[in-house]
Amino acid sequence: MLNWEDPLAGLAGPNVAPVKISRASSREATLFPSSAITSPLVQETPAPPKGGASGLEAIQMGARRIQVDDKRIINCRADLNQLVPFKYRWAWQKYLDACANHWMPQEINMTSDIALWKSSDGLTEDERTIIKRNLGFFSTADSLVANNLVLAVYRHITNPECRQYLLRQAFEEALHTHAYQYAIESLGMDEGEVFNMYRELPAVARKAEWALPFTQSLGDPAFQTGTPENDQRLLRDLIAFYVIFEGIFFYVGFTQILSMGRRNKMTGTAEQFQYILRDESMHMNFGIDVINQIKIENPHLWSATFQAEVVQLIREAVDIEIQYAHDTMPRGILGMNAPMFEDYLRFIANRRCTQIGLPEQYVGATNPFPWMSEILDLNKEKNFFETRVTEYQTGGALNWD
Repeated sequence: MLNWEDPLAGLAGPNVAPVKISRASSREATLFPSSAITSPLVQETPAPPKGGASGLEAIQMGARRIQVDDKRIINCRADLNQLVPFKYRWAWQKYLDACANHWMPQEINMTSDIALWKSSDGLTEDERTIIKRNLGFFSTADSLVANNLVLAVYRHITNPECRQYLLRQAFEEALHTHAYQYAIESLGMDEGEVFNMYRELPAVARKAEWALPFTQSLGDPAFQTGTPENDQRLLRDLIAFYVIFEGIFFYVGFTQILSMGRRNKMTGTAEQFQYILRDESMHMNFGIDVINQIKIENPHLWSATFQAEVVQLIREAVDIEIQYAHDTMPRGILGMNAPMFEDYLRFIANRRCTQIGLPEQYVGATNPFPWMSEILDLNKEKNFFETRVTEYQTGGALNWD
């Protein structure tokens, strides 16, 4: 309990000496220097340690109010506890959109999936392989992304409205892991087998192994932004996760599972993946906006050498995901085959390159799955009494027009 006779040690920072001021009750209280009280507009916000603010610095009483121009995506010296005024309204809008798109795995009916999975002739072995391997990959992949967000990315993004979205994204990554676990448990799969695929099955392990170095560098407690080398390292790791891991590595699995749903097979699992795909698309677009804003504020980071390095990473990722398509689909199935995915992944990679300001890498690549673009880009209509509308929203945000 606060005692007015005691000094408020530490609130003004370690280098500020307390002074005594008079109170109407004749008590004396140790508060803050008179300069902080009488000249609040003169005192500047002290610079945080190298690498930007964390949001945990000592409260600077009397510091001037934050202005829009004080804000930056990385290496910001403004108070991270002050959300407004907004500088990046796109980040706040994405947070609001994500909140409107709330859903829970248990809301999706898995009854038909369970019956089909347990049926001896309901699915082919190739179809079962696709389902198991994708649940094996995604159940770990979203945990990996969540850990990267919480332990690494959040620490180095020094903008409160962007952090607000990152908190929502972290919840959604947990929700996705929950959805995969719910599907695995509902179908009665061997949980040990599925959740350990990223360590035991080369097709699944290869993608996780590729991503791990990019989260480990940011997770290093000694790592701080503030130098061109480290800022470039952060930018590289953001591209690895948002553009490649979520923007390329997820698309073979999403297409395979959603194709099953289009054929009225495993419709509950496909519906879970459809909602997850919408979330992941928002995550990727947010990350691309962050990447492009960092480039605008730090143009020296986007050097020709760095761009060539990013292009190489994207090309390497495309090759890995093409191999995943061959590993999970050695024979044609569901009206698809692995060579079709080669073209699709090159088409996606071209789009990712243009989104971050790089030239397309695969001339003439086309989209053999136009229905995937429909799922991502168009409002879909469903019988409201049979299932949830695809444009899932919380009740207060629903627009019936």
